[in-house]
Amino acid sequence: MRSGQQYGEPVDETTTPLGERATGWEFAWLDGRPGEPSWSYPDLARHLLRRAGAALDLDTGGGELLAELAPLPPHTVAVESWARNIPVARDRLAPLGVAVLTELPGGEDEFDVVLSRHGRLPATDISRLLRPGGHLLSQQVGSDDLAGLNVALGAPPAHHRWNAEVAVAALEEAGLHVTDVREEHPDVVFHNVGEVVRQLRDLPWQIRDFDTGKYADALGRVDSFIRLHGALAVTAHRFLVHAVRS
Repeated sequence: MRSGQQYGEPVDETTTPLGERATGWEFAWLDGRPGEPSWSYPDLARHLLRRAGAALDLDTGGGELLAELAPLPPHTVAVESWARNIPVARDRLAPLGVAVLTELPGGEDEFDVVLSRHGRLPATDISRLLRPGGHLLSQQVGSDDLAGLNVALGAPPAHHRWNAEVAVAALEEAGLHVTDVREEHPDVVFHNVGEVVRQLRDLPWQIRDFDTGKYADALGRVDSFIRLHGALAVTAHRFLVHAVRS
């Protein structure tokens, strides 16, 4: 999941060991695991991009998904602020003619489509950057995502409420017309405690102070639970919003 920046907050690189974090957002070991929603964000994005002359991808990560959506509009820009991802994204997207910026563009009425998959959702800036009739498509990670892991380990829950209702209210306040909203809580199943540890190390915003030493006792309890019951099941939290600038 992206938004290093889940719920709009950047990952604190000063407190998360770099050696425990991936570069880009290619978590191949998660492929095929449950937890994805019923809709296909890439398919929805491709449909919009086919008719667009200019597109913006927010928090592109290493540019993995945007590259998969090619062919892209003639004017396509990606934004990525995490220092470790920037050279990865530029290497991947430069052959496609995509400029990678570290901050949002400063203009107005520039893009037909703005995409944000698990990235920021700055409603006012999106409204500014979209042309009249332009589309926003965003898939977000909600604040209830994998909350069962926090409960199982006795860790603090998410501090910010982030769901479809909150996002829609912000977008509508910024002058966008929301045309489609979907929200789901698909199951995620962990079959051993090693999968739990790897999830929390690769996605450090779930439990920001996670350390195997600090949570050793709690991990031991989770391990015992999985050995007894065969798995630990929690739920993900995803929502999709499609909006248009009138």
